[in-house]
Amino acid sequence: MPAQWRKSTKSLHRPEQCVEVRITAEHTAVRDTKDRAAGHFTTSRHQWSAFVSAIRAGRYDC
Repeated sequence: MPAQWRKSTKSLHRPEQCVEVRITAEHTAVRDTKDRAAGHFTTSRHQWSAFVSAIRAGRYDC
């Protein structure tokens, strides 16, 4: 069974700012919920994990 796309439950209140993520054994794919036909980008699981950790640590807060 192929990996499924999923959307964060935090985006339920802000549907205009959503992305969907599909995680496989080797890669993480990300796409815009509003424009799924535009495609997606893929990154390594390691890069995705580092990005999420940086967000949680507040690195990109304004």
